Amino acid sequence: MTPAPGQPRPAKPSVPSRRTVLQAGSLVLLLGAQQIARGATIVAVRVWPAPEYSRVTIESDGQLTTKQLFVTTPPRLAVDIEGIDLSPELRELVAKVKADDPNIAGIRVGQNTPGVVRLVIDLKQAAMPQVFTLTPVAAYGHRLVLDLYPAQPVDPLEALIAERLRDAPAAPAVATAPAGTRAGAAPHATASPSAETDPLGELMTQRATRALPPEAPPAVVTATAPAPAQPTTPPARSTGSSRASTQQTDRIIIVALDPGHGGEDPGAIGPAGTREKDVVLRVAHLLRDRINATTVGGNPMRAYLTRDGDYFVPLGTRVEKARRVQADLFVSIHADAFTTPAARGASVFALSQGGASSTAARWLANKENQADLVGGLNVQSKDQHVQRALLDMSTTAQINDSLKLGTVLLGEIGNVGKLHKPRVEQAGFAVLKAPDIPSVLVETAFISNPEEEARLRSSAYQVQLADALMRGITRYFAKNPPLARSRSV
Repeated sequence: MTPAPGQPRPAKPSVPSRRTVLQAGSLVLLLGAQQIARGATIVAVRVWPAPEYSRVTIESDGQLTTKQLFVTTPPRLAVDIEGIDLSPELRELVAKVKADDPNIAGIRVGQNTPGVVRLVIDLKQAAMPQVFTLTPVAAYGHRLVLDLYPAQPVDPLEALIAERLRDAPAAPAVATAPAGTRAGAAPHATASPSAETDPLGELMTQRATRALPPEAPPAVVTATAPAPAQPTTPPARSTGSSRASTQQTDRIIIVALDPGHGGEDPGAIGPAGTREKDVVLRVAHLLRDRINATTVGGNPMRAYLTRDGDYFVPLGTRVEKARRVQADLFVSIHADAFTTPAARGASVFALSQGGASSTAARWLANKENQADLVGGLNVQSKDQHVQRALLDMSTTAQINDSLKLGTVLLGEIGNVGKLHKPRVEQAGFAVLKAPDIPSVLVETAFISNPEEEARLRSSAYQVQLADALMRGITRYFAKNPPLARSRSV
């Protein structure tokens, strides 16, 4: 169209030059590449110290790519995280290391090169680190996990012995001496110390003896002198009366307590924010104190905790620990949860080699067996294959004894609170599959029920629960004395 006379000719639209187009395109490509390389954002960092291992977790909204190098002298782990810049969340790691962390001396973090953050973990001792990633599960996004295991692993049996000697330095001479050597213990003289020795007790006695003054050794020699008197007496494997079995069993009775969940795995969370892992650990500590102060038929009892702090322990490792200390019982402590707040009451479960005893029992077993996914199990670890094989070795005798234990525990818990079911239920709980230890899982209450959550938070009710469990354990041993077996250390 030709403009009217006197009107300005309209300006032609500007056409970008070829150079401008190329520059703009390059800028888009560069920004896109950078966005891809640095797409992950750190959302949280956590440090979980424990004697067995210390864990560092870095949670992000996308998968992280890493390269790591372990230096032995001085021991330290260097990890390069690619595609991210140093953020305030990563800087928080420095302050999260506690002075009493058994494994980590400190953490240093910095921008090594553009797009690469270097994390250096200085260690207190030689270590065997494991670095792996976890895909999103439950409330967690992607996780980069750095596990720092001591090069010399913590032995559960050694830990149990050290704890006993620390808490009761005078006790081993009484609790673990051969039959007939204690003051007032003459009725036990008919047992056969040589045939049914307890290496666990003997090892504790030896360690205590090393700490005694020079004049102490003659007393030890005198204590073991009666052994040759009855060299031909067979091992005490009798199924006779409770009294006879008790007399033939002169050793420490060990009860493995297993507080559920821990560390990355909080367990069930109540409406008011109460975490299952915290409640069950407090109940386990109370029960431990009661067990350690109790004797059965003159035999001292000792509790062993599969976790004694807020850290993750795989299900198979919990079973392994109980077997290592040769526990006489295994009691896993939990707090139940359901999709509706109306569910309430305590339950006790034993293992089932076949199908579950109810749909609810099957559902709960499946939920509890997923704890390794939330807690963060390194599925590439060689140890896990050994633990998985262990889970197929349970016996009918173990299940029968577990049902006996569960029945008395359920009866005592019913005296202090409401029961969800009046009988012991059964399902395929992975943590109950020790082939040679009577094992039960106790759901103390429904933490998803507001009223029961409030009770679980109460110190008074926690004491009642611990007392009830202690009475049940004592009643079980009164009817089913532990075998007078020899422990292999």
